[in-house]
Order: sequence, then C-alpha cells, then structure tokens
Amino acid sequence: MEWTFAQTDPAQELARLHHFSVKRKQAEGDVEFVITVKEYAQPLQGESMRFMAEADKQTNQSTAPFTPRGWGNTLIKALAECVQAIQKFPYEGPRD
Repeated sequence: MEWTFAQTDPAQELARLHHFSVKRKQAEGDVEFVITVKEYAQPLQGESMRFMAEADKQTNQSTAPFTPRGWGNTLIKALAECVQAIQKFPYEGPRD
C-alpha cells in the first residue's frame, strides 16, 4: 500500500476508489446502481474504518430519500453493507 505514503496530512483524506455495479430487480424493471468504495489512506477523523461505500442513486425518494452507504474494515464489508442498503427501500426515481 505504498500509495498511502502520498498523503502528507490526514486532512487531505487521500483515498483509492473502487467501482462496482449492481442491479436491483423491481416489478417496474431493473435499476442499475454504481457503487464507489473509498479506501482511505487513514481512517477519517472520528472513524475507525478505512472503507466507505456509497451508491450513485437514492432510494425511497417519495417518502424520505435515502442514500445507500456502507462502512467496514475491509472492502468487502463496506461493499456488502451498501448492497444490502440498496435493498432496504424501493427505487422510486427516473429509469435509466
């Protein structure tokens, strides 16, 4: 992980990005979500985990918009949390 040495100040929040795609099946049709997982050089201030995943679309838009996210000590943990969060509420936005 030599790339982490490029960060000279924790406030820079240097992160490597990992991109994934997942489809959510719904009666109205499939919806593709792109998930970006940030692998931080150091955990963010006040956090103990180095990986944060976030979907590119919100769900539950009609009631209380929700952005699926996941945190973890490993990439797979953060990614899995985000994929599970995508399934919590229906996607009610525009179709691609």
